[in-house]
Amino acid sequence: MTEQHMVQLLKKRGVSVDQVAEIVYKLQKPYNAQLAMEDCVDSVLTVLSKREVQYTLYTGIALDELAEKKLLPEPLQAILEADEPLYGVDETLALGIVHVYGMIGLTSFGFLDKEKIGIIRELNDNRSAVHVFLDDLVCGLAAAASARIAHQNEHAPDYSSQIRLD
Repeated sequence: MTEQHMVQLLKKRGVSVDQVAEIVYKLQKPYNAQLAMEDCVDSVLTVLSKREVQYTLYTGIALDELAEKKLLPEPLQAILEADEPLYGVDETLALGIVHVYGMIGLTSFGFLDKEKIGIIRELNDNRSAVHVFLDDLVCGLAAAASARIAHQNEHAPDYSSQIRLD
């Protein structure tokens, strides 16, 4: 698998890199005045190039597709069709992507999972397809790409000189 394979897989499910990059931009622009959309696209593609991210996306998307074809065993099939609120495995899987760039992505993931910005809301609200995993995976992808940018932001405040250990 390559990042381009993942781009095509996401596109097949209705998600473009640009849509994810728009979310990253909204998350990071308040903290980075020099941020350009191209930086966000590059960050999403870099996250997509990581093998553990590819495997996670592939697994979640495959489960969504199997649920659409009604090929999962019961009661899992019914759980995914209903998008049961207490299922939680979808968020758990997405957290594997979030932690690729450290803990900062966790807060962004929680925010995105709650607020459902952009394509995340479209996936969540689309009842003609099963996106139990994909909406959370996109949250994870955007959160990781955002965290990557945050770690690279040389203009971010450095609080290390204010830390006292005595």
